[in-house]
Amino acid sequence: MASPGARAPLPELPERNCGYREVQYWDQRYRDAADSAPYEWFGDFSSFRALLEPELRPEDRILVLGCGNSALSYELFRGGFPDVTSVDYSSVVVAAMQARYAHVPRLRWATMDVRALGFPSSSFDVVLEKGTLDALLAGERDPWTVSSEGVHTVDQVLSEVSRVLVPGGRFISMTSAAPHFRTRHYAQARYGWSLRHSTYGRGFHFHLYIMYKGGELSETQLAQGTQLLSPPRPAAPRFLQDSDHEDFLSAIEL
Repeated sequence: MASPGARAPLPELPERNCGYREVQYWDQRYRDAADSAPYEWFGDFSSFRALLEPELRPEDRILVLGCGNSALSYELFRGGFPDVTSVDYSSVVVAAMQARYAHVPRLRWATMDVRALGFPSSSFDVVLEKGTLDALLAGERDPWTVSSEGVHTVDQVLSEVSRVLVPGGRFISMTSAAPHFRTRHYAQARYGWSLRHSTYGRGFHFHLYIMYKGGELSETQLAQGTQLLSPPRPAAPRFLQDSDHEDFLSAIEL
């Protein structure tokens, strides 16, 4: 068995970036996940631990969205946060993770679409996602103007996150998307949360967003939220091109 902190070799890529949105791709990719090292999008636990741990309490009920074969859930358990539930829509990777961490029966795993979570309202104190929204937005051609389908997809996820969070709960999102692209999605009053942003990483900086259920958005953030369907465009439009390299998710800013 691979050690939880090891990095996996570069996996087989989808033919086009939009393949990252398809469960069939992930089922194929994770067919040997139980025997392969974790693949960590946007850094492993050590790279953002100093920002994450102050937001957590040992008694928190934590939900990890789109867990893949990341070691994040296990590292949270090892770090003193034992109540962790992890979901992914690939039944293949869920089975693999159940097998990998069978020696930690307190970790729970479930096959579930993050756009339609099968949990009662107010079930969790913390919801985490690392790269899941980025994968669901893969294939968008213009980072300044996300398609109505992309906007709807993100709204489905965020509405479910808000629903399953308790009052005072926290949603923590780790991504490559900078505030001028991602804030407009998070800054919607209907989710009922506040929004704070930090960065982490060496060289290339990733972004960590923290939303507090029951908090309020600033006027500036609310104004950014109104730009979701008609954002201001730069003088020279930038278009996201398909890449043959896995690290395209480190440059996508949606």
